[in-house]
Amino acid sequence: MQMLISEARSAFFAARRPRKDSPHTTAAYQRDLAGVLELLAVELGRPVDELTVAELTTTVLRAGFGVFADGHARSSVSRAWSTWNQFLTFCVAEGVLPGNPMAAVARPRPAPLSPKPLRGEDTPERLLSAVVEHKGSRDPWPERDLLVIALGLVAGLRSAEMRGLSVGSLVGRRGDHRLHVHGKGSRDRSIPVEPAMAAIVERYLASCRTRFAGVRLGRTTPLLLDRRGAAIGRGALEYLVSSCYRRAGLHDRVPSGASLHALRHTFATRLAEDGASASEIMALLGHASLTTSQNYIDATGREQRAAASANRTYRVLGEVVGLSDVGD
Repeated sequence: MQMLISEARSAFFAARRPRKDSPHTTAAYQRDLAGVLELLAVELGRPVDELTVAELTTTVLRAGFGVFADGHARSSVSRAWSTWNQFLTFCVAEGVLPGNPMAAVARPRPAPLSPKPLRGEDTPERLLSAVVEHKGSRDPWPERDLLVIALGLVAGLRSAEMRGLSVGSLVGRRGDHRLHVHGKGSRDRSIPVEPAMAAIVERYLASCRTRFAGVRLGRTTPLLLDRRGAAIGRGALEYLVSSCYRRAGLHDRVPSGASLHALRHTFATRLAEDGASASEIMALLGHASLTTSQNYIDATGREQRAAASANRTYRVLGEVVGLSDVGD
């Protein structure tokens, strides 16, 4: 009797439990499997719950992924391909499939990393100043706004990492503080922070004790709270950052689609500009690959060359040496 795909999926996720995947990762895997599986069911002309692993042939998977690719972005197709590749590799290891057909299923070439830091050399400083002054806010909470912006600009945290911080995440003695971060892919890291950052955390916690007098802030209490005293959600955190940009008059300096992540890219870009090595950037940002970190250094070099070549004086210099196309 052939194993049903539904049974294989359950076994797949049970086998992954020791990996301690985050709920977000598990949900993404579930969506990737379910989304393509629905298309495979259409291709085979049978209900999803009746499909067997043996029916996952190269021809069927190519057809399903072809339809999936028509309605999804490159990154979504790549992620779904990776999920299915892992799932079918598991099926091969369990002896329910003779070989993994995903090697014969096309996938998009990975787009090169293009860092999206905030535009403008003085933008981070202007943003921090505006947040401290809490301009344009009807219900100002500058201590929290400043902490969020600082966590991005000087610690390089992702949205999920910020929301995963607890009151006890800041450890160490005065002058030797570190921020313990639960990173992407369960890659925890410890980020050194300077006294200014530690002071920002302490002032924020003091503001929480004032706002929420009846709430006890224990070590496991989420660090970032919303205005009701509950852990801040993903949407609320993104809105907070966007509001800070808008109130500072800097929304036009934020790369499209970056928002909060632009703070992290600004942190990494400034590290590269100031001479940090790829391995140092990798450790501070929690990258899985040294290549990802190296991209910030490469991109910084290209941007510096482009900025230098745009110097108007180059046009005159080109005329002087008889090279009319210099500076064009």
